Amino acid sequence: MGRNTRKRRSSMAGKAIAASAALALGGGGLVWANFYASAHEKNSSQNNQVKAAAGQVATISCPDVGQKLTNVPRGARSGVDQELALLDKQITEAYARLASTRQAQAGDPGFVNNAILGPLKEKRAATIDRIRINIQRAGGQAANLNQLSACTPQVVQTNAGGQQNGGQQNNGGQQQNGGQQNNGGQQQNGGQQNNGGQQQNGGQQNNGGQQQNGGQNNGGQQGNGGQGGNGPVAADFVDITKAGNNAQLGVGQNGLAANGNGGSKGSFTTKCGTNGNDNHNTDNVIVAPGVTNGAHHLHDYVGNQNNDAFASDQELAGAGTSCQNQGDKSSYFWPVLRVQDGSQDFDQNKDGGGKEGNVGKILQPAQAQLKFVGNKKGNVVAMPTALRIITGDAKAFVNGNANANVNWSCTGFENKVQLKDKYPICPQGSQVVRTSNFQSCWDGKNIDSANHRTHVAFVQGDGSCANGFKAIPQLQVRLVYNVPAPKIQNGQVVNAYAVDSFPENLHKPITDHNDFINFFSKNLMNKMVNCINNGQKCQ
Repeated sequence: MGRNTRKRRSSMAGKAIAASAALALGGGGLVWANFYASAHEKNSSQNNQVKAAAGQVATISCPDVGQKLTNVPRGARSGVDQELALLDKQITEAYARLASTRQAQAGDPGFVNNAILGPLKEKRAATIDRIRINIQRAGGQAANLNQLSACTPQVVQTNAGGQQNGGQQNNGGQQQNGGQQNNGGQQQNGGQQNNGGQQQNGGQQNNGGQQQNGGQNNGGQQGNGGQGGNGPVAADFVDITKAGNNAQLGVGQNGLAANGNGGSKGSFTTKCGTNGNDNHNTDNVIVAPGVTNGAHHLHDYVGNQNNDAFASDQELAGAGTSCQNQGDKSSYFWPVLRVQDGSQDFDQNKDGGGKEGNVGKILQPAQAQLKFVGNKKGNVVAMPTALRIITGDAKAFVNGNANANVNWSCTGFENKVQLKDKYPICPQGSQVVRTSNFQSCWDGKNIDSANHRTHVAFVQGDGSCANGFKAIPQLQVRLVYNVPAPKIQNGQVVNAYAVDSFPENLHKPITDHNDFINFFSKNLMNKMVNCINNGQKCQ
């Protein structure tokens, strides 16, 4: 496999986590021990949860500082973006320490708080203070940011059909449950364990009867699940034939289809391939420009062939494209999907790959459909050049659902079932489908915003754009994969598949997301708008 690499590297961009911070599994990956909280511990205070049994802490939940920064002066954004990337790196390093010190945690109830969360808070406080200084020097306001420095432990159970987060409260006082339901379709019940009476014992490996061989776990689970030991788990999967009917796309108002029977009913399809040339990297030029491995997970890229952390708008505008219509040099990118069958890929020992728990064989989409549609209330206007849109939230498992936009299904079931917090197990002959409907309301002024969200918005239920925003063509991305069906054996998932994620988000399906940067030529953008507004189907 190849990857999109560039010789330019930022001096501040370091390794996301040291190799010694992770325990190697099959050449690289984080190995977990698996613990459950008692009912008493689930109802105790956060402090007692940390002290009672540190080994129960499955991951770390930190306030997303970047999402709080809605008004950053342009002169401060570069420096702020660098500091925000450093906050992500600090969490990744703390998670690696959490994952590699289970024995110490079991012997010392205060270990997580004293050796991991305490030092992490100090590092975050210093970084957040530099963000405040950057903003204030540029004439902006940045009050109360210091309140975002503390992180909390999060308990995650791994039994099929059971609680996904032990009833932990997320930062800011909001209950964090990802809107998840158990495999029986019943609502999670405040942290009660439900695994058919079976208890995961002492963090011992249970991989459906398969033996670890040659350093690989043959697609079985280790500790907290998955080939890399950091998810997914059996509770993250559901047989789609038993999932019930729920065909609404998106999460809440997020991800609603903008088009309908009225207004602008046309469409424009661009064909840009399925990344058959293996154009990958772990950067994100939207969120972390100038920072190597700013995404901490691997992206597929189609369309623009020059997208990395250091690409300027001028370079993107002049780049080659994988799109059939050479007037579309837009960049379309999303986290890769992997099957965790015990195999290794080219990035097994690299940052953003196996060293950060993103392991297994990378799956190339069988189809990547990129379609722009209109608005059911009226006409759309052209997108501005270099408009950036992120849909979904790569940190939704710890952040909550405010920015989540997730749709998982199977071919033959898309009009019946759209899953948000579960990966589908598809029947024979059916393929896994990921669908993203992007924001399609634009503020009419900005190609980006400080938190990369507020310059665009989703349509309201009736298709209209609020707050004076203008309707633009809605990008709808549909990715189809040939995925060997996972098996649930003895409460464990064997040969799981999962989307790449920040390591502390445990490969939860709710973290799926998609990115777009517009570099259509003006002529082709005008053709798109005319086709959509005139009710035509064009490409």
